[in-house]
Amino acid sequence: MWQSYPNVVLESSGAVSPRRFFSAALRSQKGGLSVHVDEAIRSRKSVRRFLPASVPSSVVQHILSVAARAPSGNNVQPWKVYAVAGEARQRLCDAFIEAATHEPDRHQPEYAYYPTTWVEPYLERRRRCGFGLYASLGIARDDAAARERQMLRNYTFFDAPVGLLVTLDRRLNTGSFMDLGMFIQNILVAARAQGLHTCAQAAFAWFHKVARAQLPISDHEILACGIALGHEDLSAPENAFITERTDVEAFASFHGFDPQS
Repeated sequence: MWQSYPNVVLESSGAVSPRRFFSAALRSQKGGLSVHVDEAIRSRKSVRRFLPASVPSSVVQHILSVAARAPSGNNVQPWKVYAVAGEARQRLCDAFIEAATHEPDRHQPEYAYYPTTWVEPYLERRRRCGFGLYASLGIARDDAAARERQMLRNYTFFDAPVGLLVTLDRRLNTGSFMDLGMFIQNILVAARAQGLHTCAQAAFAWFHKVARAQLPISDHEILACGIALGHEDLSAPENAFITERTDVEAFASFHGFDPQS
């Protein structure tokens, strides 16, 4: 169903003002505050401690419906999502914790997320991210036990009431990973438009066998990642840790533009 946006404002040329359009388009149907798409993207962060407040299934369905508008080559839409809450989430988390605690070496991901050999500038960025997170938690670099405890919190979705496991059809090819990435990003941004936060977690990819034992994931699906979804715990120090981003000039070059534009 098409929806009208009464707050859309026309420029003098008759064109729709992009900022006003997106602000109106992202307004909650229940009369909530409007969220500009830029703000939804910029306020997205990896939240690693959530409140126990539940998230209705209707909200999760809405987020996934919006996310499904992600670009997809030839519209193949290669993704699947397994959403868990309540007892199903608890059983899954218990199984992940058991495997990660007692038999981690028996589990390997079905795709390589990180390089086998790190090079700069990626190695330094990775180090700053890890050191910054553990510093926010007050965990010393040589405190292996505390680091292990924090790592295991991945498998409880950082206490989020909703967990999403996202899969990709292995019969497709590398381009579908780009489609999947855009779909995942849409989930994270659409969650912000609902006042929720997320954490995308590659850590689950190692335990695809555990997930298959709990959920109807077929053999032709690769478990790509998990996503924690819920309300941010504002009192948690780790949630105040925000990774930096490089300036546009560091990763982009411009050619043929009018220098005065």
